[in-house]
Amino acid sequence: MNPMLLDFPERIESERLYIRPCQAGDGQNVLEAIQASKNELSQWLPFAHKTMSLEEIEEGIRKSYARFILREDIRLHIYRKKDDQFIGSAGLHRMDWDIPKFEIGYWVDTRFAKKGYITEAAAALTQFAFEFYGAKRVEIRCDPENTASRRIPEKLGFHLDGIMRNHSLSADGTRLRGTCVYSKIKNQ
Repeated sequence: MNPMLLDFPERIESERLYIRPCQAGDGQNVLEAIQASKNELSQWLPFAHKTMSLEEIEEGIRKSYARFILREDIRLHIYRKKDDQFIGSAGLHRMDWDIPKFEIGYWVDTRFAKKGYITEAAAALTQFAFEFYGAKRVEIRCDPENTASRRIPEKLGFHLDGIMRNHSLSADGTRLRGTCVYSKIKNQ
């Protein structure tokens, strides 16, 4: 069966977390997390440079959900199991369904950083991509200077395929930056 046609589960669970598709109504949690994390997120993510209203965030979530339905991009939200606390966002991006391969992206609400939550979520998504979708390749990409983000694929045993020089713009759009490409593959 074409993996794109598989019904996505309601949630992906790990020891402390559950990860689910973004949904209408998630905007308030996302807005609060972005506001609490603006200084940290703005170093690496362009969206953190914009001041967005709750309405704009909700609109973005609905557009993301539409792309999820089409399996063009899979935006997910991360919650702590014990209290349903929103932790951050993750997703499967830049997918190629013919291989299949995926890129895992993530960001964390700063108030919950350095607790291993994003490493745990990335591990769960990696396992999910290989087991559920039969992925042959999973990537994590990040800025070479984002040491916190780089530690995640390194802890999870991803291989650094290389650093693409002058590959993207900085989050504020003023400088050229490199991109680290980490991967895990599943052999035939």
